[in-house]
Amino acid sequence: MKADTLVRRVWKPLLFLACLLPIAWLAAGVLGWAPADLGANPVEKVQDTLGIWALRFLMLTLAVTPLRELLRAPRLLAFRRMLGLYAFACILLHFVWYLFVDQAFDWRQLLVDIGKRPYVTVGFTALVLLVPLAWTSTNRAMRRMGRRWQKLHRLVYPAAVLGCVHFWWQVKADIREPLLYAAIAAVLLGWRLNRAWQRRQASASSAAPAGARSERNAGEDQHSTGRGAPARLLAEQPPAP
Repeated sequence: MKADTLVRRVWKPLLFLACLLPIAWLAAGVLGWAPADLGANPVEKVQDTLGIWALRFLMLTLAVTPLRELLRAPRLLAFRRMLGLYAFACILLHFVWYLFVDQAFDWRQLLVDIGKRPYVTVGFTALVLLVPLAWTSTNRAMRRMGRRWQKLHRLVYPAAVLGCVHFWWQVKADIREPLLYAAIAAVLLGWRLNRAWQRRQASASSAAPAGARSERNAGEDQHSTGRGAPARLLAEQPPAP
């Protein structure tokens, strides 16, 4: 079996099922099926678990590109969209559970929380940023948008940062777990900044010889003009500063 076929028919279905497990476990707990146990406060347990898995899937999505380059495994890109959609699904379920179960579908109270509680504000903002990414995750949208698609999907970077901030502000005492996710996000985003800086440096280096040739040609024009060329030529081709 070819490698691409193996990824499509074996590894992607296995990853799909593996990512579905935490959601299925929560669903079993809500329905009261053993052995899922949601503890003494099941409402809070479901909400917190969905939020943590949303953040985990976001980190995994951001890790695909660095791992692809470090491991020289281009086929890892085949899993990135699935991980991103699972991240969106978890954060959407996290919000829906908060709205329908925790707040009893009280939109007025929700708006009050968004305005007064900073961690709710940043969490809701992260969800809003991910909506257009999920909406344009199809191959058709990618072809239609062209280069704009890649620019739009960079919104995942601030969404990941806001997710870490949301988790950090929500925790009241022990910040070790939020700190771990924040450190992972910092490494993954720092890697991208470093790669962008390297590409800019390489682009500037490749453009330097062309610029040097232009300055040399301009200097030759200035030298020939000083030997008696008409003033009109000097006006049309002024020397480089």
